[in-house]
Amino acid sequence: MIGHNQGPSLEAGYSYRRHVWTKARRDLLPTLPIEILRTRVARAKTLGLPYKTYASVRAASGHDVVAFLFSNNALQMLRKGDAPDAKRQEQLAKATPIALAYPPLRPDDLPFEITAKAPGLAQSWSATRTSLRAPIRGANIPRDGVLVIAETPLEAEWCAIAGLAGMIPAGLLQT
Repeated sequence: MIGHNQGPSLEAGYSYRRHVWTKARRDLLPTLPIEILRTRVARAKTLGLPYKTYASVRAASGHDVVAFLFSNNALQMLRKGDAPDAKRQEQLAKATPIALAYPPLRPDDLPFEITAKAPGLAQSWSATRTSLRAPIRGANIPRDGVLVIAETPLEAEWCAIAGLAGMIPAGLLQT
């Protein structure tokens, strides 16, 4: 329909369907014991993520965040020899860091154990997926435990392309 703004449905029974859907969703979601909730809040803090973000990623993937995937841009490592500050380096060690290098940097220029070449702009969707999944598969890390730290809109698409747990903007990762 031209001009439709996707507002609330005006067909009969909308409020009843909304009530039933809300109740079903509430019944579906478990009530977590306080000890588990405290553990998850602590884990989110350790990873430097807001709890709401951490819980959303965990709920969507069903798994804990075990790795961060980022480019050298996301950590402002733009020249050979650049390194993240000590606090950020310590934070990244709480989950396995997977660093991707854009030219002119090479993967061995980055101070991380798992590195690879970042996908190019001209690569196809399938070639990008293959290049993103390769370092994850090589490290034997489950894809649904990998969180993309994105600096650019192109990097934000990596989550969907490679089937990863989620994506957060680089600025959201707290130190």
